[in-house]
Amino acid sequence: MSHAAPEPSSGRLKVLICGGGVAGQALAYWLARGGHGVTVVERFPALRATGAQVDLRGRGIDAVERMGLLDAVRSRLVDEAGVAFVDGRGRKRATIMANTSGRGRQTLTSEYEIMRGDLVRILHEATREDVRHVFGASVERFEQDERRVVAHFSDGSSEAFDLLVGADGQGSRIRRAVLPPGAPDPYWRVGIHMAYWFVPRIASDTDIRDTYNAPGGRMIMRRSHNPTETQVYFVLRERSAEASAVHREPVERQKQFWADRFRDAGWQTARFLEGMRHTESFYSQEVVQVRTDTWSRGRVALVGDAAHCASPYSGMGTSGGLVGAYVLAGRLNRHAHDLPTALAGYDAVLRPFVDAIQAEVKPHLLRLGMPNSQRAIDAFHAVTALACRLRVPDLVARHSKDDRGGHWQLPDMP
Repeated sequence: MSHAAPEPSSGRLKVLICGGGVAGQALAYWLARGGHGVTVVERFPALRATGAQVDLRGRGIDAVERMGLLDAVRSRLVDEAGVAFVDGRGRKRATIMANTSGRGRQTLTSEYEIMRGDLVRILHEATREDVRHVFGASVERFEQDERRVVAHFSDGSSEAFDLLVGADGQGSRIRRAVLPPGAPDPYWRVGIHMAYWFVPRIASDTDIRDTYNAPGGRMIMRRSHNPTETQVYFVLRERSAEASAVHREPVERQKQFWADRFRDAGWQTARFLEGMRHTESFYSQEVVQVRTDTWSRGRVALVGDAAHCASPYSGMGTSGGLVGAYVLAGRLNRHAHDLPTALAGYDAVLRPFVDAIQAEVKPHLLRLGMPNSQRAIDAFHAVTALACRLRVPDLVARHSKDDRGGHWQLPDMP
C-alpha cells in the first residue's frame, strides 16, 4: 500500500473506510456508485458476518430500498411475530405483536428483523466488485495536511488518501484520534449492560420473543432466528466500575460476571448459563450512546456508531448507520472537490435526525421496564396486560404519524 492520493479537483476521491460492518459497507456502496476509489480495511481476517438480530425501521428501510436491496433483505428476514412478557413459570402475561399493516411505526418487533451477519453479507455482495477490501489489517495511526491523509497500517505499510472514514463502531479508535485533547467523554451512559450468545433451540422456543424480568433490575430475552439456534440476552441495571470495566476483560471473566449476577434469576436461567459455557458467539457490552459535537476533522470523518451510536434501546442503531452512510456519501458526491463543504453539510443534514433518534432513549422508561422488586414486576405485567387487552400498542403503532426519526426525510442523492 504505497500509492499517492490523486488531486481531489479531479472529482474522484480516493477514500479509506476503517471498518467493514453495516455502516462501512453501506458507505462503500454509495461512494463506489459515485465513481470514487474506495478501500475498506477490516481488522478481522475475513468478513465479520456475525452478531445478533438487528432491525430496520423508518428511514433505514428507505435507505435500503434506495440501494435496490430491499428484496435481498426480505429474503433473509427472521420470523419474529411479536414480543411476550413471561413470568417465572414461562406463562405469557402480555404479548405485543409486530405492526405489519404498512402504516404508522414499528412496535417492539420490526417487520424487518434480520441477523446482522446476513445484512453485512448482502451489503458486501453489492460492493464486492467495485470496492477494494483488505482484511486482517487496521489503521494504527494517521497524519494529514491540506492535500491528503496518510494512513499507517498494522502490517507496517502506509498509503495516502483524500479522505479517511472511521466506521469502526462504538469504541472507535479513529474517533479518539479525531476528538481534540480535553474533549468531553463521548459516551452517554444509561446504567445498563447487556450480553448475548446463541444456544441450541428447543421445541418451546417459538417465533414470539420471550422477555422475562427478575428482581434486581435483571432481564432475560429469548428469540429464535433459525430452526436450530436461539439467541439469549441478559440485561442488567447496574452502575458500578466493575460492570463498566468487565466488557474489556477476557471472555471467561465476562462469562463469570454474568453467571454471578444471574445464577438465581429463575425461569430458564440454568439452561442459558449452561449454553453460555459452550457457545462461540458470546458478546458483552455496556449500553451507551455516542454523543460528540463533531464528526470530522480535516480529511478524517466518522460514520455509523463511531459517530452517533444511538444504543440498542433506540431500535435505530442499524438504521442510523445506513442513513448516516447515505447522507455522508451524498454530500461527498455533491462536493467531491470541496471536502470542508461536504463534511459541514453532512453534519448539518444528519444532526437533526441523530438528535431525534437519540432522544427516543429515555432512561426512566428503561428502568420502568426493568423493575427492581417482584412487586414492581407484577405491577408492570398487570399494566402491560391491560394495555394489550385494550389493543393500545397496536393502535398507537398504526396511528403514529411518523416512525423513529420524526418527520426527517432522506435527502435526494445526486
